[in-house]
This record gives sequence, structure tokens and C-alpha cells, in this order.
Amino acid sequence: MLSNDALLAEIPRLRRYARALAGDAARADDLVQDTLERALAKGRLWRPGNLRAWLFTLMHNLFVNQVRGERLVDYRSPDELPEAPVRPQQLDGLALRDLDHALQCLPTEQREVLLLVSLEDLSYEEAARVLGIPIGTVMSRLSRARDRLRQLLAGEAASVAHLKVVK
Repeated sequence: MLSNDALLAEIPRLRRYARALAGDAARADDLVQDTLERALAKGRLWRPGNLRAWLFTLMHNLFVNQVRGERLVDYRSPDELPEAPVRPQQLDGLALRDLDHALQCLPTEQREVLLLVSLEDLSYEEAARVLGIPIGTVMSRLSRARDRLRQLLAGEAASVAHLKVVK
């Protein structure tokens, strides 16, 4: 049985993941609310185990459905990204801002994997289940995301990968 206390305990993690996915606080709050609503409605389908992974799966599916429904691709340059809600004066605040900008520049598929594995501390297997992709895909997306994030944080310009067609 899905308990309300267990759901309440997961809200901070859901908000953090939603904020990183959506890039906008209001949209992230809507995503968390939709996720909790779906969890309560579909609670009978939850099997005791990793509640967080199940909730992230629900959130991921809702987010993908919302993005598909928009049919618009929002290409943002790092200068056009939303500002962080609170601007601390310490250098840590500036580093967090730069990290947030860099995360928003990553493709959605890479950002999702990076957040689930690095921030939410899910295993590759759990992340694969949440996203509905093979573990190998999780590992390759994570590798690409980390490389790209390093480039962005180092201030390197976008590099275009030149792929060779092999038959």
C-alpha cells in the first residue's frame, strides 16, 4: 500500500529533478503536482520496492508527454536561460548558476540520465528502468553528458561531432 508519508518524503527529490528537467520553477511545480496526482490515482499499481524510482518513472513519462504535446523545440543559448531564483553573493552561487546553465544546454536525453545517476543516485539499472531504455544506452548517454558538461563548464565552444558512416 502506498503511504502518504512515503510520498511526502519524496517531494524534495521530485522537485529537484523536475526543476532540472523543466528549467522553470513554475513548470517544475506543475510537473511534480501531476506526478503526485498520477501516483495517487495509480497507487494500486505500485509494487513495494523503490518508490523513488517509480515516481521518477511517472515524472519522466509525464515530462516526455508534455514535450511531445508542445511540438515546439525550444533552443536556448546559455544567455537566454532563466535566472536562478536566488542569487547568493558567494562564489558557490556563481558556480551553481554556471552548472545550471550548462545542464540546460545538454540534450534532454543526456540531462535526464545525468540527473538520475549523479544527482538522484540511482544505479544504471534503475535509471534504465525509469527511462525505459537499455543499460548500455544509459552508460553511453551518461558518458556523453559528462563530457559535454565538462566542455561547457570549461567554456569550450560547441563542438560538432563528425561521425563516419560505416557499413
